[in-house]
Amino acid sequence: MRAYILIAGLLLFASAARPARAADNVLTPDEKKQGWILLFDGKTLDGWMTSDRKPSERPVESGCIDPHKCGAYMLVQKQTWENFVLKCDFKLTKDCNSGIFLRTWPLVAPPGRDVGWNGFEVQILDSPTAGYTDTAAIYDLVKPEAYALKPLGEWNHIQIICNRNLIFVELNGRMVTRMDLDDFTEAGRRPDGTQDKFDWIPKDRPRKGYIGLQDHGGDCWYKNIKIRPLP
Repeated sequence: MRAYILIAGLLLFASAARPARAADNVLTPDEKKQGWILLFDGKTLDGWMTSDRKPSERPVESGCIDPHKCGAYMLVQKQTWENFVLKCDFKLTKDCNSGIFLRTWPLVAPPGRDVGWNGFEVQILDSPTAGYTDTAAIYDLVKPEAYALKPLGEWNHIQIICNRNLIFVELNGRMVTRMDLDDFTEAGRRPDGTQDKFDWIPKDRPRKGYIGLQDHGGDCWYKNIKIRPLP
């Protein structure tokens, strides 16, 4: 319970401290003071590579990263991250399927699987529902408590907290998804007894890994990608 209160406090702090809208892909003075790090400068893909450890085949476009047709399953940050707050803006296209991967480790796909099998995915999807595979879900493990996606073509703001065993997702200012990894103690089964697709136990997954932006067959633009490491 104390851990949930701590995360709620972090979310409230981040929302209260959120400054007036600044220029894209820069840190505001307040963000610098709070320890935020800019992961994308809006001009280059410095610090990024494909999940095959190669340069992206898709350049920066209009100050945005689009992982579609990058040349691999996803674009990843070259650095690994453990406990952090991650935020960014994203804009979907019709029927787009993408995702933000967390703690992906290693960057070697298991036999018969893709490399995304090795991490947790916060789903990004053009859909009108809030199920286990819809936007802001922790893919096939935890569904959002509410639908908070903006209409197609508008920019959405997402904030994700990974802190030890807890993962929280806030979409457009609304905290919609909460996961305690310690509650997931069986492979292929959620805490309520329903089945998921994974043959690994979430509680036992590595808690440090790569952050990635998935290419799953459609354009999805990302900008203002920023991270604040947590102790």
